[in-house]
Formats: sequence, structure tokens, C-alpha cells
Amino acid sequence: MDAPSAAMMADRLRALTIELMLIPGLSGHEDRVRRAITKKLISLGLTTKMDRLGNLMATLAGDPGLPSVMVFAHMDQLGLIVRKIETNGLIRVERLGGVPERALASQSVLMCVGEGRDVPGLISNKSHHATGPDEKYKVLPYADIAIDAGFSTADGVIAAGIDVGTPIVYEPKAMSLADGRIAGTSVDDRAGCAVMIVLAELLLSEKHKPTTHFVFAVQEEFNLQGAVTAARALAPEIAIQLDLILATDTPEMAGRGDVRLGAGPAMSLYSFHGRGTLNGTIPHPALTSLFAATAKNEGLMLQRSAHVGALTDSSYVQLLHEGIASIDLGFPCRYTHSSLEMCDPRDLASLTHLLVKGIIGIDMTFTLDRDHYT
Repeated sequence: MDAPSAAMMADRLRALTIELMLIPGLSGHEDRVRRAITKKLISLGLTTKMDRLGNLMATLAGDPGLPSVMVFAHMDQLGLIVRKIETNGLIRVERLGGVPERALASQSVLMCVGEGRDVPGLISNKSHHATGPDEKYKVLPYADIAIDAGFSTADGVIAAGIDVGTPIVYEPKAMSLADGRIAGTSVDDRAGCAVMIVLAELLLSEKHKPTTHFVFAVQEEFNLQGAVTAARALAPEIAIQLDLILATDTPEMAGRGDVRLGAGPAMSLYSFHGRGTLNGTIPHPALTSLFAATAKNEGLMLQRSAHVGALTDSSYVQLLHEGIASIDLGFPCRYTHSSLEMCDPRDLASLTHLLVKGIIGIDMTFTLDRDHYT
């Protein structure tokens, strides 16, 4: 892809990512996001299908003699759920997903009652003038925080449509930063969804390709198993998961690796959760070989990542049927799971280019025989 085309692609992905970032979609409540993406896929002429869990799927038919591919990214975002409404109108919550408690105090939030009826609020933070020395450096556990939406009674909260179980997200926002970078809510993984939409459009014009399924998955932030339902139904032979890759180019992350924002897409060679979930993904060698060779042939930078502490739903998808050859590809992202995550649209454009060329590079000479690579 030449420089002007790459710049145009980055601009398009920037706009599309921001559009999706501004749509609230807590895990298990992704419907608004799914409807927006469905419209875009239909405008491309694709037929879509939704399963009972809420996964959105579309398929491009290809050469039946080639291994089928499932590309997937999750639509959902992490957040909170209403647990209790106090008589004074304050709202208590449960976490949904890996919400960092130390990033919560004084954040603005949105209680998702319904389109046009959502209610803004803020997470309370004890007045500084009344904070004792022993409290100043403590993180308040989520069970002790309260959301203040201005109500003075529980009846007022209920009348606004808020009740136990109401989903809550960081207030949707997007910021344009220097050098074309963007930050905001749910870059994880609306950026991945944006890449998939453009990928589907580009593959439409490719005559020689494997059958490719596009899955916009649900509940990744909840239990990492939304995509499993789709993969079980589609039974692909190859699964390519698109999500963030931890950027390590800020001081607090420097010892974690060498993945830099703006230096191109990244390939995960090892992931492991290591905090109660004994699962992770070691990619299939056919796919690491495919995308490394594709990047080299196309003159693309392909960064490499190996980390403990993060997990994607490929770790469960890979275990289905007789085993699905899986890999995590993604874009560098800073400040993950906070209310302001950061990415570089140029990385998204390069990731899209890598995916198009990699997928059409699956031809009759391609094999999933592990012994061929090891």
C-alpha cells in the first residue's frame, strides 16, 4: 500500500473507530453496537446473522478447497452494573470485567437505560478537604464506591429507569491527539471492529480467497466465551482474533516488552492470564509463519509480543472441535481498561493491509501440518 493510500486508510479507520467508540455497549448489552455494525455490513452487500447470544456474523464464500477462516473481534466493553440503590439516591455497583479500581474515582459514567434516555452520573470521590493523611494514598474498593447522578431519593432513580442490573459504562468520549493518534473509551475493541469492517470490504473484491467468516463477538470482557458459540457453529479451521496488544513504550510498561505505538501491528507469540484463569494462547506455527512472511513481503513492520496478565477469547476458541489453528493479531494500545485508551490509526491501517494480504495468501500450498514448520 503506497503512502497516500495508507494515509487515506488510516483516516478512514480513525473516523470509523471514533464512531464506534461513542456507542455504549457493556458486555452482555452490545445491541446498539451490533445494530450500527450490521447497517455497515448490509451496506456492503453482506448478509448478516445473529445468534441467540448476540454475536453478529457474516460470511464471504471462497475456495472450498482451502481451510476456512474466522476473523473475530469483540463488540463489548467493560463497566459496571447497578447492585443497589440507596434511599438517598446514591447508586452502588458491581464491576463487570477487568475494571481498574484505582482509575474509578471521580470518573464520569453513563447509565444505559435506553437510546435517548441514558442518564449521566459520576463516581463519588471524598472531598479533598476532608481526606485524612491515612486515606490520601488508598484506592477505594469498588464495593465502597457510589455513583451520584444528582438524585436525592431512590424513587427518583427508579423513575429515571435505573434499577438493579442497569448497565453502566465510562462516559463515551473520543479525543484527537498529536500526530493523528486518538484516545477515548472502548478503543478495546471498537478499533478491532473497525478493522474488520474495512477488511470485509476489501476482501469482497478479491477473487481468490478462502471462505472467510467475520464475527463481531459479545461478552469477551465478561467471560471470554462469546466467540466460542460462533466458532462452534461455523467450525472454521483457522481463527484470527483482533484486539489490542499491550504497548510498552511508556515508562511504567518499559520492562514488559518492546511494542511501540505507531510502529505497526503486532503478533502475540504467547499470552497467559495467570490470575486465576489458567488459560492463554500459543499461536499455531502455520499462522505465525504466514503473517511474518506476509509482513516481510509487503514491507510492513510486524511487532512481536509475549505477555502474562492479558487474555483473549482465542484461548477458548482454539480448543473447539479437533482444535482450531489460532492466532492473536492486533494494534498497540496504551492505558488499557481505563476510561481513556490510546491507539494510532496508522497501526490499524497496517493491520488491515496485513490481514488482507495474509488471508489471500492462504492458497493450495498452505498447510496446517505443524511438522511442516517445526
